[in-house]
Amino acid sequence: MRTRDFAQVDVFTSEPYLGNPVAVVLDAEGLTDDEMAAFARWTNLSETTFVLPPTDPAADYRLRVFTPGGELPFAGHPTIGSAHAWLEAGGTPRDPAAVVQECAVGLVRLRRAEGRLAFAAPPLRRTGPVEPEVRAQALRALGVTEDDVRDVAWLDNGPPWVGVLLHDAEAVLAVVPDPAALGDLMVGVIGLHDEAGRSRTGAHAEVRAFAGGIGVVEDPVTGSLNAGVGQWLAAAGVLPDRYVVSQGTALRRAGRVHVERVGDEVWVGGDAVTGISGTVLL
Repeated sequence: MRTRDFAQVDVFTSEPYLGNPVAVVLDAEGLTDDEMAAFARWTNLSETTFVLPPTDPAADYRLRVFTPGGELPFAGHPTIGSAHAWLEAGGTPRDPAAVVQECAVGLVRLRRAEGRLAFAAPPLRRTGPVEPEVRAQALRALGVTEDDVRDVAWLDNGPPWVGVLLHDAEAVLAVVPDPAALGDLMVGVIGLHDEAGRSRTGAHAEVRAFAGGIGVVEDPVTGSLNAGVGQWLAAAGVLPDRYVVSQGTALRRAGRVHVERVGDEVWVGGDAVTGISGTVLL
């Protein structure tokens, strides 16, 4: 064991402790899979990341992402939080305007614009209608009926999200999940704000994420889910090409996710604030 640089970053908020935290080990060389997994279980956050030298010459660094239950090939708020911590620790990208992260889904590009980081949504690995039995389980876990639902689709970009579009934001906030019914399913719920809601929150939509597959009943603010939602609903014209999502309200957080669709690309961005900086013994 030795001391390693460490940061805990709050993502999708400009105000500390109102977003979604990620633990970042900034020098993970030499750690085994078991050691990474054990540390992720100990932090008990939705994700803990480990920064490593890249194996692809086009990347600035390589990232591994662990939940308390295992490793993910990609996750959104850890991507932004880890890039924020890497830059803050003195990381120098090849391109001053961008950062290229290597992870299990491939290369993920991040841009720096308007004072915040944004990542290019990775391609969806599975899209389209959800199998009837999975749809029924998702609705049962949310405590909603078919009459409450506008649409359901796969949004699998590493985490296998099932997206459920409800009639409005109030319906999203009224959801009381059933963890037993959720099982290992990962369900994202979306509803649009009306004009009064947009004025009050500054957001076009309300999102909640129930992540049974990674052992988290509700994730405060979720980049991977919002990436999938942007590819699904902005492309369909349900949401505009540039919009803001409010997430975490039910958990007394104030997450804000900035989404922009440019051609075929969807960019997911947010502010990030370092709450803890120091070293860990690993």
